[in-house]
Amino acid sequence: MTGARLVARTVRGLEALLAGEIEAGGLGTVEQQGHREVWFRYAASGARVLDLRCADDVFVVGAAVPGIDRTKASLATLAAAAREVPVRELQALREQLGGSEQPLSVDVSASFLGQRNYNRYDLEDAVGEPLAAAAGLPYYSRRAGTVPPPGAMSWRLTVDGTRALLGLRIGAEPLHRRTYRQITRPGSVHPPVAAAMVRLARPLDRATVLDPCCGAGTIPIEAASIGRQLSVLGSDRNRDAVGAAQANGAGSSIRWLIADAGSLPLASNSVDLAVSNPPWDRQVPAAGVLARRPQRFWRELHRVLRPDGRAVVLLTEADDRLRDAEKAGLALHSRHPISLFGAHPEVVLLNPS
Repeated sequence: MTGARLVARTVRGLEALLAGEIEAGGLGTVEQQGHREVWFRYAASGARVLDLRCADDVFVVGAAVPGIDRTKASLATLAAAAREVPVRELQALREQLGGSEQPLSVDVSASFLGQRNYNRYDLEDAVGEPLAAAAGLPYYSRRAGTVPPPGAMSWRLTVDGTRALLGLRIGAEPLHRRTYRQITRPGSVHPPVAAAMVRLARPLDRATVLDPCCGAGTIPIEAASIGRQLSVLGSDRNRDAVGAAQANGAGSSIRWLIADAGSLPLASNSVDLAVSNPPWDRQVPAAGVLARRPQRFWRELHRVLRPDGRAVVLLTEADDRLRDAEKAGLALHSRHPISLFGAHPEVVLLNPS
């Protein structure tokens, strides 16, 4: 298994943070970063690839196929490449890396960039049938809108430019489907984005981490899961949101509080790190103090942060928001644009000035 070639996928814009997580966790040596991808050689150090937090998913590389164009002739090229994949060997490797044993079927999920003369179902069926034949298992096509049954050997096919990547999913489910997310609410942040925001904050042991707009609790739960001795606090003015957060974070040491982000019941200079996805009148309307005076969000962050503290915030319309942050005494350290579900927010890092 030493040197096995793996690829982890993530949100566009988080590739460098994911690469840092891979290397810091001793998972292996990063070979390259691409559009939503980080390729690495597994180090066989005992570290679990399924514990990656900034990744949407992670795969064993089955084939990297060049020369894929927009014509349907490329489907035959992909089918031929799929027939050469050592399916049983990769399944054995998948099991060693923590994946499930004895799959019951084969399914494929495909995506592509650019205009093509074929659709995703054409791609999936082109590789799915030969992969299933090699595995000696039935293939379930998604073409008719059918959801494949659980317990499958799941493959991911991505076509970017003239190159296709075919990978075998290691986990039973994509990594972004966190088991703790039993309750979601509008505006809930994507878990790998929340994990990347926490990583960008660089928490040290015994740090106090606050999310003053915690919603269903994703950011505080991600902070509590990184293996450091942190004091994590999640607050929200919506009582139902805090109830959902408590349910999702059951069994953790996170402290939950019903409070308005524009008037926090916290002492000044009491927080080391603030990590948050505030309501900006998009999926979730601002309410309470922030509905009348949105700039109070930044003033309260500045007040509760220690002089050497940091704030990591997910922003839409970042330029306008950052002007308010600067007026409140928070200096911009770095900006990290991402692409998420068709939107283009930014993760920003700020320091008290």
